[in-house]
Amino acid sequence: MKKFNIRKVLDGLTAASSSSVSSSAQPGTPRDADPVQETLQSEHFQLCKTVRQGFPNQPASMAFDPVQKILAVGTQTGALRLFGRAGVECYCQHESGAAVIQLQFLINEGALVSALADDSLHLWNLRQKIPAVLHSLKFNRERITYCHLPFQSKWLYIGTERGNIHIVNVESFTLSGYVIMWNKAIELSTKTHPGPVVHISDNPMDEGKLLIGFECGVVVLWDLKSKKADYRYNYDEAIHSVAWHHEGKQFMCSHSDGTLTTWNIRAPAKPAQVITPHGKQPKDGKKPEPCRPILKVEYKTTRAGDPFMILSGGLSFETVGRRRDCLTVMHGKSTAVLEMDTAIVDFLTLCETPYPNDFQEPYAVVVLLEKDLVVIDLGQIGYPSFESPYPFSVHESPVTCCEYFVDCPAELIPALYSVGTRQKRQGYSKREWPISGGNWGQGGQSYPEIIITGHADGSIKFWDASSLMLQVLYKLKTAKVFERARVKEEKGSVDAVDDDPFAVQTLSWCPDSRLLCVGGVSAHVIIYRFSKQEVTTEEVQLLEVRMQNNFPDSAVDSPDPGGDQSPLPQNTAPSSPQQDSQDPPLPPGTNSTDTGPRDNTACLQLRTAPLKQSPGFQVELVVQLVWVSGEPPQPISSLAINSSYGLVVFGNSCGLAVVDFVQKTLLLNLSTADLYSPCEPRQPRSPRKTRQPSAALCDSNDGANASEERGKSPTSGSTSPCNSDEERKQNFIEKGTFMFKNIFLFPKFRLSLQPLFIFVLFPVKFKSRRFSRSVANDFAKMSRKISSPSDHADKSHRVTTRGSIKTPLSRGHSTTVSAPNYVKEASFSRSRSSSVASIDRESREAVCAFVFCESFARREIALGACLLVGTTQGAVLMLALGLPHSPEQRHQQHLTIASCGTISQLKGGILTMALLDASGTLLLPAYEPWSDPNASDEEKERIKKRRPPSPPGSLEGQDSQFLVLCSEKQAKVLALPSQTQLYKHSITEASFVLCADVVNMGGANCLMCFCANGHIMALSLPSLRPLLDVNYLPLTDMRIARTFCFSNLGQALYLTSPTEVQRLTYSQETCDNLQEMLSELFTPVETPEAPNRGFFKGLFGGGAQSLDREDLFGETAAGKASRTLAQHIPGPGSMEGMKGTASGVVGDLARARVALDERGQKLSELEERTAAMMASADSFSKHAHDMMLKYKDKKWYQL
Repeated sequence: MKKFNIRKVLDGLTAASSSSVSSSAQPGTPRDADPVQETLQSEHFQLCKTVRQGFPNQPASMAFDPVQKILAVGTQTGALRLFGRAGVECYCQHESGAAVIQLQFLINEGALVSALADDSLHLWNLRQKIPAVLHSLKFNRERITYCHLPFQSKWLYIGTERGNIHIVNVESFTLSGYVIMWNKAIELSTKTHPGPVVHISDNPMDEGKLLIGFECGVVVLWDLKSKKADYRYNYDEAIHSVAWHHEGKQFMCSHSDGTLTTWNIRAPAKPAQVITPHGKQPKDGKKPEPCRPILKVEYKTTRAGDPFMILSGGLSFETVGRRRDCLTVMHGKSTAVLEMDTAIVDFLTLCETPYPNDFQEPYAVVVLLEKDLVVIDLGQIGYPSFESPYPFSVHESPVTCCEYFVDCPAELIPALYSVGTRQKRQGYSKREWPISGGNWGQGGQSYPEIIITGHADGSIKFWDASSLMLQVLYKLKTAKVFERARVKEEKGSVDAVDDDPFAVQTLSWCPDSRLLCVGGVSAHVIIYRFSKQEVTTEEVQLLEVRMQNNFPDSAVDSPDPGGDQSPLPQNTAPSSPQQDSQDPPLPPGTNSTDTGPRDNTACLQLRTAPLKQSPGFQVELVVQLVWVSGEPPQPISSLAINSSYGLVVFGNSCGLAVVDFVQKTLLLNLSTADLYSPCEPRQPRSPRKTRQPSAALCDSNDGANASEERGKSPTSGSTSPCNSDEERKQNFIEKGTFMFKNIFLFPKFRLSLQPLFIFVLFPVKFKSRRFSRSVANDFAKMSRKISSPSDHADKSHRVTTRGSIKTPLSRGHSTTVSAPNYVKEASFSRSRSSSVASIDRESREAVCAFVFCESFARREIALGACLLVGTTQGAVLMLALGLPHSPEQRHQQHLTIASCGTISQLKGGILTMALLDASGTLLLPAYEPWSDPNASDEEKERIKKRRPPSPPGSLEGQDSQFLVLCSEKQAKVLALPSQTQLYKHSITEASFVLCADVVNMGGANCLMCFCANGHIMALSLPSLRPLLDVNYLPLTDMRIARTFCFSNLGQALYLTSPTEVQRLTYSQETCDNLQEMLSELFTPVETPEAPNRGFFKGLFGGGAQSLDREDLFGETAAGKASRTLAQHIPGPGSMEGMKGTASGVVGDLARARVALDERGQKLSELEERTAAMMASADSFSKHAHDMMLKYKDKKWYQL
């Protein structure tokens, strides 16, 4: 990589100013003879959803198929999620969006019945990869409260709010005429309504007996054949659930006072047993004190031991405030209370047999929580939970940002998995995950995919997203770097920082070098390196940066860091610009004065104790923005890292800062307004008061008029101004401060060319004089020449050095040096009475995008390292980076940064920037191949030899790069180095773009955009031809805008809810192969054999009694139901729906055929009329010929 040589630049400027400019051909657009071949066409794009992953948002109900081993979860928003083995899951959505109140599997039939809060029933076909609704039934006059479908039955019992029970044939989804009315079920002497039906189940040993539970506490055993109640069981407390013993002689009820009642079916007078599992039993025999309601109870038997009684709720009122929701497992004399993290929505007991009249043999309990799914192993002591294979920890802490990387290096996922396995919790069950149904898809992508999510607690998770799966690989906790007991903020602090001070705001990751840079909401930036070895860091390197937007009027002196500096204690803060350098340092977290505003303190306190870092990402450097004059630092809005250059750049609403993480120094600290060249009239600046800058470098004519404070050297304290060349050389070579000088280059006869604005940076502390005297002489002469009063363009220019940096030297010590902030006045006269609109415009402008690249800073400058900067006002600027020639010199020599001014101006804030070569190939930023920082030196040297080559340079007079720019409103393509605009496209006028990225798709590149009005668009590169425009998803939640990501090979994703990730594709090829890639839910499995009745039970009739429900509920026996009670709606996947669709097509064809027949009939009529006219013409011709022959030979007088 070529080094940026300041001497060559200065020599070139001197030669240009002393000689005339020779005529040369202007660089133009790329050669017409070698155009870019764009291979992407509209037929290559199609938008469709692929999979939805994560925990179901707002769960409401659950069901399990014990034969297929498939779990179904319904939500409050009408969504339906189905889960099998790891990687087998499916998402469906009810059109109405009503809450799913209950689910019922047709066990081993590949079908599912869902009951919704809008009183509708739906039958889903699960035998296809994308389930579809076969039938729907909408109740009009009654509300559904409970459903029950007996095993191997086609008749579904529906309980309603009025207390009635209706029966539905699930094959045809029609109502039976058989109805159980509430007034016939209860006793005639009862004067009150029993309430809604809360439970329906048939006797396990007698299908003709139906147990009906009403909310008021009444339970009725109904005889289906005789159509009357056999027994009625009354209790004072309301009923929440009922569970049968498998022998059908007893059942158990849970009540609202925390009691469980056990009833013998032939003894309805009083319960056989009443217990309060969590209530205190008084000694005098009185009734136990009431507890919270037991919402659900299940009674499961085993062959070898005592039965299991599993219940939720029922805690005493005293412990409700101290305990969260609990699941209680009662087995014999032992009672285990399992505390859950969040509220319990529902639970199911998984049993070995699907038959209710056999010993159940429970082996696990599935507990559906508001935020998680827990499966408890009942077969091991202590009831441990199973380790979930599903990606249900996406929302463990709220997701704040998201990144998506497709086609990553192949070794990344194994490396992350190897370090992530050490983070797994212990104590899980040793048995396999019990929900194991379904099969994986046959097809799938062969490239690796990684998703990175940042969270509100400061954690970062890496996910393996390959082949439509999602599995967590590694978790990084950034909060470990800071002290937990943070300093209390003043009233001026931001509430978001108070709630989640470690939240991840943005991140930048280089997959090839495995460098990770994280920006937090507390205005902190953390740089991580990946290592496979565990280390203990005695110190955490810290760099504090002072960024401010509006500067004080008076100039200030920076502290003297020159020469041999004495280290300051760790608990000292950098000196404030308003503070005298002689004042004692202040501890962090304190104000500059006892009553003054908070200043020069960070929002978070860095950890002082040694930090043990496990294998994985390990802290390299921490950068913190500090408070400025009582104002908190602004959050980081944009971030970029480059391993090849060793630089990190971050920006916010105040400006940008460039940090060298190799040498742990701050290179550049600029406000947004100071990014522009002073001669750019488009620069949005508000009027500023005249200020006296500190004389780090001062003009040669300032000695007579400037004050002593203005001419003072920040290191020597001398009051003499810097007027001579010798003093300039000494300042250039010997002084220990950062030396910055703004140099404006005005080549002759190139007045239209924007000036080159160079920041020359020098080290904090010189070990040796690495710059020659000749270079110093050139710099001093150039500085004197530019700052002379004859140069009118720079007459009003001043340099101001402000801010402070902490550069760590050793543990417990830091060095405070000045951080440069430039305040440039324009070279032309600027009005001091600009409007308020201009002030607001500047205050709104912030840095919002960065791209490291190898490009052309100017037409005359060769290819080199550059930094592209985008702002919220649509400006695109370029900074040229001067790098050492070899990597070995990188640790000794320092970088130079030159501002090249504004390249282009777009409407709206800049979203993405990218470079293409002359053939249209995307130019990725240079990177350093990964090497373990804790590995041996031989390994590091072997890795360093594999450095990627630099892109080719530009031929003279020819453009060799395309610069792609995209803002919130439009896109542009420029040719470099000529900066000629080639293409421009207005993306949207009424809306704005939320997310944009240049992606690779099928070997070609395109620009993908997602707008706030829901449109997803694709533009070809470099011509910006529209390839795709689909109205996909309007912006209904800022979460979508914050997490929407485009990636390569037609992949994209966003967070559709706080707990779910929705993945989609815009590739036609992926859409065509989606059916093969999706998993299968239904697999052919034989139903287990029914339990053996035994010889004596079969002989004496003691076994289970079957019922021919067709004779009872069929149309011949029960008649037809009222048509106004419910409406049958054929689903799109049913035969009726397909017939309706087919009939619609047939009707269209019939109408077309009729129209064709009519047209043919009219054509035949026209043909007949034409034939008639031809016959008439022939007849007339014949008669005329005969007349002619008759009178041909006659004389006139013979006529």
